[in-house]
Amino acid sequence: MNEQEIRDVVVSELTAIAPELDPASLKGAVLLRNQVDLDSFDWLNFLVALHKRLNVDIPEQDYRKLDTLDTVVAYLKAKVA
Repeated sequence: MNEQEIRDVVVSELTAIAPELDPASLKGAVLLRNQVDLDSFDWLNFLVALHKRLNVDIPEQDYRKLDTLDTVVAYLKAKVA
């Protein structure tokens, strides 16, 4: 799976949780939780959805690393490879 495919999955899961989100407005280096109004429960649902969709384990200690779209995509790319 290439980087664009992973980014598409991430954006798809974000829009499933926050349907009002305009995917074109997402900026790669800006904190996701600031761009997409997600509470802690929504954020956890997002990470679980990524786990299920990509079959990638995301340990709880890694949650803090996943703060921007770019870091989420890079993290998942390394795990999927």
